[in-house]
Amino acid sequence: MTTLAANAAAILDQYAAHLAEPPPTPPQEPWAMQSLADGAAGISLLHIELASRHGGSWRSAHRWIASAASSPISAADQTGLFLGVPAVGFLLATVPPAYQHLYASARTTLHQHIVGLAHRRVNAALARIDRGDLPTFAEYDLFYGLTGIGAYLLRTEPKGPGLERILQYLVALTQPLALDGRRLPGWWVRHDPARGESPYFPGGHGNFGAAHGITGPLLLLAQALRRGITVHGHQDAMFTICAQLDAWCQHDDSGPWWPEHISRRDLDRGHPHHDAPTRPSWCYGTTGIARAGQLAGIALRSPTLQKFYEDALYRALTDAKQLAQVTDTGLCHGWAGIYQTAVRAAADALDPQLRFLPLFLGDTFAEQARPGCLPTAGLINGDAGSALALTTLASHQTPSTGWDACLLIN
Repeated sequence: MTTLAANAAAILDQYAAHLAEPPPTPPQEPWAMQSLADGAAGISLLHIELASRHGGSWRSAHRWIASAASSPISAADQTGLFLGVPAVGFLLATVPPAYQHLYASARTTLHQHIVGLAHRRVNAALARIDRGDLPTFAEYDLFYGLTGIGAYLLRTEPKGPGLERILQYLVALTQPLALDGRRLPGWWVRHDPARGESPYFPGGHGNFGAAHGITGPLLLLAQALRRGITVHGHQDAMFTICAQLDAWCQHDDSGPWWPEHISRRDLDRGHPHHDAPTRPSWCYGTTGIARAGQLAGIALRSPTLQKFYEDALYRALTDAKQLAQVTDTGLCHGWAGIYQTAVRAAADALDPQLRFLPLFLGDTFAEQARPGCLPTAGLINGDAGSALALTTLASHQTPSTGWDACLLIN
């Protein structure tokens, strides 16, 4: 074991101790335990990975799983990959074969609910498109929309009709909409980036991030095509998204970068209000966008496209100004998400430079990762996400459970 890996393993032990016992279910918010983002469902992923790869106790993993399912699990139409039945279903899909029999009945029941949810959500989304209305994040994004439900189905029933209909919907999402005499991208949402109304975003906005923007659908379309799963118009939809990313790509001395979002004014003038790259995070930054573009290049068998995005990723993650904007170790905005994405990208890379990124980034990540430094214990912005990325760093191997499929980077 290298010094870096040994250091990461020691820090990981501290995280495991810090997150050893699930807290009581909050009586006023019992649904919170079902959250993959902040609750027991997300923290369970850490204990499952620790038991599967690092010799941890399954008893600990089971306690966290039981905590995530300690109250009635919501199958409401507002649920998605990071909350409710899809979140708990994804969690159980990461359980290693030796323990799957413990949860077989629950998995079957949850899966049936998730497939039904997928069909209802697609029906509603297609009806909205037929009306010519604009969508919201919650319709299509990775966290709570159809892209996230598709990520679950890609893992559990890739040949099923549920995923097929979601992919067909994402193809339709890439078609432009006419609103007030103006053609807008089909993924243009009617609200501002904070899901509200703002004078800075009259008429909504276009979002490029992996978490809530059009990069999420591109990730799912690419991951499906890479596995040989395709629907009519699939590749054309991917080319349409890549063309949008190309149209809004900016260039400076640090390499290509993309705005997090654009307003109607930006669209009219053809230039973003951003004047420099923001932090290179998984959720909104070049890291997530470049991984999506790399996967699109692989799936579409376009080495030129793949190499362009690999170069963008390498330049962003070796640029001191961009890295200086990374201020935490979380998955969504911080070092854990950057590191985990870089590991996945390096494994697929044509560009040999990318193979050095995990070592370079891992050193910085390990220096900053300490339990209790983040405001929450959860997966997406908290200690569990940092610890899961540390399992990769400590073992120098990709996850045995595939937990990072919830980010669509693998």
